[in-house]
Amino acid sequence: FKRLMAYSSIGHVGYALIGLAAGGQSGLRGVLIYMAIYLFMNAGTFTCIISMRRPDGRAVEGIDDLAGLGRTDPAMALALAIFMFSMAGIPPLAGFFGKLYVFLAAVEQGMWALAVIGVLTSVVGAFYYIRVVKLMYFDAPEASFVARTPSVSLVMAGTAAFTLLFFALPAPLVGAAQAAAASLLAG
Repeated sequence: FKRLMAYSSIGHVGYALIGLAAGGQSGLRGVLIYMAIYLFMNAGTFTCIISMRRPDGRAVEGIDDLAGLGRTDPAMALALAIFMFSMAGIPPLAGFFGKLYVFLAAVEQGMWALAVIGVLTSVVGAFYYIRVVKLMYFDAPEASFVARTPSVSLVMAGTAAFTLLFFALPAPLVGAAQAAAASLLAG
């Protein structure tokens, strides 16, 4: 599972690079928004991964270790499902908007082929994220994980709330990214 997330990181950097390739203020704004959203999605995902330990001390290794998590730890499964769907770019989660901003920057610069390739690779990548959710909710449960600490639960809940509710209040992040992009290009 950690390896899947590492490969996922490479893909997400590629999406951010679409904004850099587009250039200009909208491209830079898209990159800043995308990376801020990715920070929350990734922090939440790795919080879940790191906190998953079996009673014998064994950590999660394979994706199959997540089987039945929806029955053994519904809160963690819900948070991880939010992160997986968001990384896949499913609306209305934050990851969708991150990708939208970088793809729109490419379209504004006439880089239609790059935007289409980005969308197509996002669709292909969604299969891997949705497979994780399928395992958590539809496969027979594995052994339960040990209880997580309250601080881990707080990070998991906070990052999941940001990822889930970004669409309700995007203005602070979008405004800050716009101001940063304008400032960086002005100098």
